[in-house]
Amino acid sequence: MKDNHFCIFGRKPIIEAFKAARRFDKILVLKNITGDEMREIYQFAKDTDVPVQNVPKEKLESVAQKYSKHREANHQGVIGFLSIIDYYTLDDVLHQVYGKGETPLLVVLDGVTDVGNFGAIARSAECLGAHALVVPAQGSAQINAEAMKTSAGALNNILVCREKSLSTAIHYLKQNGIKIFGTDKHKASDIAKVDFTVPCAIVLGSEGEGISAEIMRLCDERVMIPMHGQTESLNVSVSAGIVLYEIGRSRRGGK
Repeated sequence: MKDNHFCIFGRKPIIEAFKAARRFDKILVLKNITGDEMREIYQFAKDTDVPVQNVPKEKLESVAQKYSKHREANHQGVIGFLSIIDYYTLDDVLHQVYGKGETPLLVVLDGVTDVGNFGAIARSAECLGAHALVVPAQGSAQINAEAMKTSAGALNNILVCREKSLSTAIHYLKQNGIKIFGTDKHKASDIAKVDFTVPCAIVLGSEGEGISAEIMRLCDERVMIPMHGQTESLNVSVSAGIVLYEIGRSRRGGK
């Protein structure tokens, strides 16, 4: 799988892709660019919840050089990355899970931007029984060929929800009976002593900042992995695997 199969360069090709109902992961746009075609692109992006990033010319040139088959791609100030997966709504996920008579388990990623970590989390989540990943439209790792490879194909088998607002998504989950657990290093419950048998979502934060204060305030309970070594913290993808395994153990009656 090559990323350049999933890049579209230029205004008209991107507009035509939108009209053909192609799904975009994100669109890069040259700062301060205007025109009727750009207004149309912005409108299509808004209507389909596609993130648009305004970037300097140097960034566009770098991306074009990296992903284009041709040495000089005529990007016309805009480059679109087609999505290599389908995105689902939270309602889709809950309807499917409850329809199967299963107890929902979702993984919410707040600020995980590293593609390798994202892919590894997806792999652990799919292997350990999570039903879906929930990510923000802005400020999340791009789901590209590298993420797919790191996930060992798990991204083909787990649902992914891309939300405009994580806080709105969490409120929606809570309204639908989902308990929200936030991972933290301080003032939190030992994961081995927590009841995860209820419908729940586990929130994981970025490597450097952790879960944002806004999202942490929405969590119903904070949980932690007991640590005994000298290293301050675990890699977020490792933490995800440990927490998800513990959730599975809790749901098996501690076995």
